[in-house]
Amino acid sequence: MVTNNPILQMFARSPFRPMQEHIAKAQSCAIELVPFFDAVMAEDWDKAAEVQHKIAVLEGEADTMKKEVRLNLPKSIFLPVPRTDLLDLLRMQDKIANRSKDIAGLMLGRKMTIPKHIQPLMAEYVRASLKTSGQALTALNELDELVTAGFRGHEVDVVETMINELDDLEHDADEMERQVRLALFEVEKELHPIDAMFLYQIIRWVGDVADKAQQVGSRLQLLLAK
Repeated sequence: MVTNNPILQMFARSPFRPMQEHIAKAQSCAIELVPFFDAVMAEDWDKAAEVQHKIAVLEGEADTMKKEVRLNLPKSIFLPVPRTDLLDLLRMQDKIANRSKDIAGLMLGRKMTIPKHIQPLMAEYVRASLKTSGQALTALNELDELVTAGFRGHEVDVVETMINELDDLEHDADEMERQVRLALFEVEKELHPIDAMFLYQIIRWVGDVADKAQQVGSRLQLLLAK
């Protein structure tokens, strides 16, 4: 039977294609944090609002894709990995987009400024976190090759290497988070206590993007083990 449902069409080509499309959308959402933070640090609130709107739209598209994948993930045909594992992987992917939206929404809503002293470090930290989610996308894009290889051989080694690199990138982001927290601590007495509190929350949320990306890698590693 021919279907016009684009998600089902993707499943017909590959049981993993919709998963790959979803994490690509989640990463496209997260990567907009770079121009968003650039606008915030320049206190260009019109530009920040424009980018925040784009993030919200992309997150909505990712959420729609997640729901369609959940509804259409095949139940009656053979899948090379457990359906529940794919749904868990999907949930982790979606959190990358969700947290990106949270960050932009809170910062724009409060028009949060970042102390000049920590701006260069914060910009570097954001980019370090996004390298981690970008690596998760790269690893997920190998799923088709893994299936073709029967989850054996050289392709497994390739993906294992990617996952190890993802872990290293998450560790780098963790270290940068510690540095940004320390830099903020050094100037927090100059800030209103509420502003300092929310800045610490943003720092934690930026780290969450890297953490969720690492969890995507961990779940992919579990698929390899099965």
